Order: sequence, then structure tokens, then C-alpha cells
Amino acid sequence: MGNCVSLDISCDQTLNHACGCLFGDGNYIHMMETNLKTLEKTMQELEERRDDLLRRVVVEEDKGLQRLSQVQGWFSKVQRVRSQVNDLLEAKSTEVTKLCLLGYCSKKCISSCSYGKRVLKKLKEVEGLLAKGVFEVVAEKIPVPKVEKKHIQTTVGLASTVEKAWNRLMKDDKRSLGLYGMGGVGKTTLLACVNNRFFQVVNGFDVVMWVVVSKDLQNEGVQEQILRRLCLDKASWKQETENERASRIKTILNRKKFVLLLDDLWSEIDLNKVGVPQPTRENGSKLVFTIRSKEVCKDMEVDDMMEVVCLSRDESWELFQQKVGDNPIKNHHDVLPLARKITEKCCGLPLALCVIGKAMACKETVQEWHHAINVLNSSSHEFPGMEEKILAILKFSYDSLKDEKVKMCFLYCSLFPEDYEIGKEKLIGCWIYERFIDENSSEEDGAKNQGYDIIGSLVRSHLLMHGVLTLTVKMHDVIREMALWIASKFKETFCVRPGAYLRRIPNDIKWEIVRKMSLMSNQIAEIPCSAKCPKLSTLLLQSNKLVDVSGGFFRFMPSLVILDLSRNFCLSGLPEEISNLGSLQYLNLSYTGLKSLPDGLKKLRRLVELNLEFTRELESVAGIATSVPNLQVLKLFCSRVCVGDILMKELQLLEHLRVLTATVEDVMILRSIQEVDRLARSMRSICLSNMSAQVVVLNTKALEGVERFTIWNSKISEIKIECESDKTLERPSPPGFKQLSAVHVVRLEGPKDLTWVMFAQSLKVLSVSGPSSIEEILNREKGMSIISNAHHPNTVVVPFEKLELLRASDLDELKSIYWSHLDVPNLRQFYSQGCPKLPEAATESFRHVERVESRLERGQPLALTYL
Repeated sequence: MGNCVSLDISCDQTLNHACGCLFGDGNYIHMMETNLKTLEKTMQELEERRDDLLRRVVVEEDKGLQRLSQVQGWFSKVQRVRSQVNDLLEAKSTEVTKLCLLGYCSKKCISSCSYGKRVLKKLKEVEGLLAKGVFEVVAEKIPVPKVEKKHIQTTVGLASTVEKAWNRLMKDDKRSLGLYGMGGVGKTTLLACVNNRFFQVVNGFDVVMWVVVSKDLQNEGVQEQILRRLCLDKASWKQETENERASRIKTILNRKKFVLLLDDLWSEIDLNKVGVPQPTRENGSKLVFTIRSKEVCKDMEVDDMMEVVCLSRDESWELFQQKVGDNPIKNHHDVLPLARKITEKCCGLPLALCVIGKAMACKETVQEWHHAINVLNSSSHEFPGMEEKILAILKFSYDSLKDEKVKMCFLYCSLFPEDYEIGKEKLIGCWIYERFIDENSSEEDGAKNQGYDIIGSLVRSHLLMHGVLTLTVKMHDVIREMALWIASKFKETFCVRPGAYLRRIPNDIKWEIVRKMSLMSNQIAEIPCSAKCPKLSTLLLQSNKLVDVSGGFFRFMPSLVILDLSRNFCLSGLPEEISNLGSLQYLNLSYTGLKSLPDGLKKLRRLVELNLEFTRELESVAGIATSVPNLQVLKLFCSRVCVGDILMKELQLLEHLRVLTATVEDVMILRSIQEVDRLARSMRSICLSNMSAQVVVLNTKALEGVERFTIWNSKISEIKIECESDKTLERPSPPGFKQLSAVHVVRLEGPKDLTWVMFAQSLKVLSVSGPSSIEEILNREKGMSIISNAHHPNTVVVPFEKLELLRASDLDELKSIYWSHLDVPNLRQFYSQGCPKLPEAATESFRHVERVESRLERGQPLALTYL
């Protein structure tokens, strides 16, 4: 019974299905051929419409627009339906052969009915797509991406710097960060790395904007880059004024949490005039910029500043190898040391390492590498890529200097050798004598202060950098090459060949046009030539092996202002023809074997400064007051000429004397100097040599201008300080020597400590060497007494607060430096040797300091004598 019911239902369903195919609404079998023809035709029309629409889309996309999602969706549907229609049409011939009874029936009724149904359904779908394939607009402006990723070449030694910059920027209390450093050091690469880090910040910021500012770009150019980054139609803002653009930018950015990255900023920029809202904690926005000048960086009033420094030696080598490639270096074992030499010439500057490294990539022979070194040592601007890719970029810093005199001050520094540490005082003096600085300032020490201001601006512009100590400056080697390249443009008025291993004066010097000449640090033994050089104003011949200078050499130098013959240890005399140097103002004869002053000195009526320091053979300067009556600076520090009664009288006859450095052997003479107000005020350096005394008294008021103090081979039981504090000041400074920056003690017997140096609050260098009776540098009881006797409750005596170099050597009895832990925040070098009783704990405060021994291994002198 159940089986019969099941059969009836099955038969009914089959019959109904067949009747539906033949006579129902679908009429799938009878209409099959007609529907197939219509499907083919409609599909062709759909494809034609697709092609027309695609051409419209391509045109719009070429304009920088992006196709609409609904258009792209329609294209995808057409592609899918095309495949399905193809499948149906492929089965067409097979299905049509099944038809019979004039197409009203099929030999396989069920399958034909199913096929016909699919054809009709697909026809309706194609007709629907054809109807929907009408779009008035097919594309629109591309939405602003949050970050435009920057392409960055492989970096070396930058990962930790990027992390440091990122962490400082992303602090909640930091809204702005200034990245400063010399040209070519990698500031732009660092900023690009920071830019790309924003890809990792999920839902952090709405837009990150990168703007290249450059040297001469105005607010309008900055606005244009921002508006383009925001994808605004150029036609809508091109004709607007600067204020209108600023208003438009401000309106948009006030609704966004943004990051503004300004690359290569040169001067302070007013974000308000550009239209950029100031980043605040409330709006959550950030500002980062790169700049060369630390000074301008401060002017931007950023929350944080970070210096981008050169690469270390190992990092430099790694980057150079990357740029050169393995083959040139590995193919010939003799190339390796040459490659390292070239790397060192770049001094860690990534720009130089990249440019020079790429240039050396094709050099395969040892001879080519030797030639490259020769070019870099002699005429580096001729090295491929050096002039246009390195020097020209660095020159922007030079071009930004405020006036021509400051530029000349900078170029003057290139007269000194590579890695040479130039004493600031000496450099400023040369600038004054060359009239780069106005020496007739109404303010006392006004010219000197102006010199320090120029040095500060050059350091902040990264055209100069501090030396081992802040008392000196030096030039980065590549910056020096840039300076020499600029100087070479001045029609060879600069002749600069220091450290060139010259044994004689070169023959190719154009004497008639040269203005500045530096032949220092060579091996020149004599100067026999006579040359006419009417324009020469500076001649640097120090650190040679001069024994003799011919009289004819000075005959035709009417404009010579600065003559430096120092550190020619075998030079025992000068020709009388030196009297021809009628314009000479500065004469440096320190560290020479000079035995007497030439009579020709009497005719140098314009001589302002005479340096005779460390002249161990010179016994007398008798008649100096009458010989050079206009002398303002006389330096006799650590010379054999000691101040006695006779010299005291002569010194008082020098009416214009304002700077004096002297050696004193008699304690009574020392007292007399302090009692003669004019002599005491002019004193800048004192050397107590071979002195025997129970008590030496130093008056801080009388010797307030002393900058350097040395005790040499003496027996002094006690050094007593007499000091006065100006109680009229609301906040008086601690009493003591305000200017004293360097103290050297050599072979001193008598005192057990040097606690009196606590009165030197500006002390930067302290060097103590034995043999000596010194057991402590600072004694607790005496030190606490000095601290407690400060004349005002607001004054604080902090020992060694400014100390940069501490040296202790051959002190058999030295047991301690300070009675407790010592904070020396500015200490750069610490050197201890031959102090057997000094416990390791006593030097624990100095563990963070680079030891001097490592510097000595690289052949760099301590630079104590010229401070």
C-alpha cells in the first residue's frame, strides 16, 4: 500500500514538470532557441557597454582619480556572468538536437527543461546588468591615505636612533621634536624612517604629511604641498591668497589628528601663517622637523630636540662596504687597508660614505685605490661626485651664514690641519687682527665676546664642533674640504697645505695674489726664498723644522698681519729684516729656541701681540717697553724669562698692556704683581716656577682675570686664598676665581692637598703630576669649610661642576680625589697612572668617561699647553 502511494506521487511530479516545460509560463523547451539567440545578442551588447565604460574609467584614472566601487562591482559581475553564459552557449548545439515536434518537445524532456530554465534565468540577469550599466560618474578623487610610505635604502647604525626618536616623539607630553645635525648626516633618512613607522600605528592618526621645506621655500610652497597631500583639487585653491589658503588648511586639520613632518627646515616657520594648528595635548597632533642649525631649532620652541650624529668607526666601515660591494675589496688583499683609509677620510658622514663608496665600486686595481687616496688628500673636490653631491649640499650651511665677515671667520678655520683643535682665544684673536671682528667695540672685551658669539653660531650650524674640551673647536674633515673648496673659488687667494710632508716652500705658490697661507705641520727646515706677496695677511708656519729664515723672505710682505712661527724648536733667531713687516700685529714665537729678540722688532710699531711662551732659551726681553711701546698682549708664560724687579718696571711702562702671561720664581714678586692693580688686572696666566716658600697667597680680586695657573717644580708648604664676595649683589656668586679654567701642578712638594682649587668654579682642566707630597686632591675638612663660608645662603659651591679633564699621574702618595661620591657631569676625559695608593673606589665616579689612554693610542695629544 505504501509502495503504491510513493509511485503515484513520483509520477504526478514528473507529469507536472513535463507539462510545465511544454505549456507553463516558462515554456522553457519551446522558447529555448529564441532565448539562446536573445542571450547571445544581449551578452554582446553588455560586453560593448563594458568596453565603453572601461575606456571612460581609464581616462579618469589617468587624471589621478579612483574608479567607484559600484563601477568595479559591475565590472566583476559582468566578468562572472560572461563565463557562465559561455558555458551555456557551449552546450547549445547538444541541447538543440534533443528538440522534436517542432521544438515543442524534447527527447530528454527533463534535462532540456532544466537547460532552458537556466538560459532564461541568465538572460534576465544579463538584461538586468545591461540596464544597470549606466553611470554618470565612474571615478572620484582618491581618498587621502594616512601615510605615504617613503622608499629608504638600506641603513646602517640607524635602528637605535630611529627607536630613540620615535620613543621621544610618542611621549604624551611631547608634541614636537626637532632633529638637528650637520648636512649629510642622515636627518632626512631618519625622518623617513619615522614616517614609515606610522604604518604600524593602528587608528593613531588621520593623516601624516611630509613637506620638503628647503632653503628658499616660502609659506606658499609649504601650503601647496599640504593641500596636495590632502588631495584637494588644485583649481579650488590655486587662485586663493596665502591667508585664504591658511584658513582652508586650518579648517580641514582642525578636524583631524595629524602628523606634520618638515624636512630640511632652514629658518623659523610660522605654522599659524601656513594654517597648521599648533600640536597640543588636546588635538593629539605631532610635529617633527629636520634642521642643520641648533639655534633655529630652539627658535621653533619645540618640546624636545635630538642631535643626529655621525656614524661610529665600525658603522662607517659597514656602510662603506655596502656601497662598494664585496668584489673590489675581497679580490685583492692590498685593497682592504686602502679601503679603510678612505672610510676614515669620510669621518662617519653617511653622505660622503655613500657617494665615495659608490664611486669606488668600479675600482678593481690597487693602483686605482691608491690614486683615489691621493686625490682625496690633495684635491678632494676633483674626486667623482664630491663636488656636486657632497660639497654643494654642505655649502647650503655656509650660504645661510648671516654676513660675509662670519663666512670669512669660518673659512679662516680651514687654514688649520685635519683634526686640529684650535684654541678659541687664539682663533678669535686672529679674527680680530684680520678685521673680521670690530676691535673698536665700546664695551670692554666686546670684540672677544663677538668672537665667542660667532663661534657659537658656527657650532650650532654644525660648521664647527667642540674639540676634546670646550676650550677648543675643530672642523669635521668633510666640512673642512668644503671650506677649502669654497676658498679655492677666490682666485687662489688661499694657499693651504698643512701636514703635506713638505720639506721646502712649494714653487707653485702664486705669491702676488695669495692672502692667506698655511704651511704648518710640515718638515720645512729653511726659508731661503724671497717673494713679492703684497696681499699676504696671514702666514702660518708653526710646527715645522725651521732652523733659519732668510732676511729676504720678509722683504716684500707689506700687508702681513699674522705671523706664526711657533713650535719650530730649533729656530734660534730671526733676521733683522723682520722690521719690514710694517703691518704685523700678531707674532707667535712660542716653543722656539729663540735666544734673543732681533733689533728689527723696534720698527714693528703696529705689533699688538707677542707670544714668547715656552721659550726655554730666551733669557731677557730687556727694553721691550721702548722697543714695542704699543704692545697690548705679552705672553711669557712658562718661558725662561721670569718677572723680576726690572721687568716689573718695564711692564708698567707698557701703557696699552691688557693681557699678560708670566712666569714668577720669587714669592715677593708675586705679591708685588697683585698689589699693582694694572698688572694684576692684565694677568691671564701665571706659572710659579722653581719657587720655594712657606706660604703663597693668591688674591681672587686682584687676579680675577687669571685663566690658567701652573705650579712647576716648587716647594710650597701652603697655598692660601684671599677672596672677597660682592655683597651688594642680590644673588652673589661664590667667591673665587671667576675665569680660572686650567690648573697644572707638576712636581710640587709641601702641601698634602689641593683643596684650594675649589675656589676655581669655572675649572675645566686639572692636571696633577709628581713626584709630589699630595695625598688628596680635595680634603674633606677644608672643603666643608669653604662650602660653609659661602657669603650668601643661595650660593652653592659644587666642586668640579664644570670640570672636563682630570689627570693624575706619578703621585705616589695620592689616596683620594674627593671625600665622597663626586658628580662630574661635564667630565670628558679622566687619566690616572702611577698612583699606587689610589683605591679603585676613588675613581668610581669616572667610569662613564672615555679614558685618555685610548685617545693617546690614536696619536691625539692632550692639548694642555695651548688652552
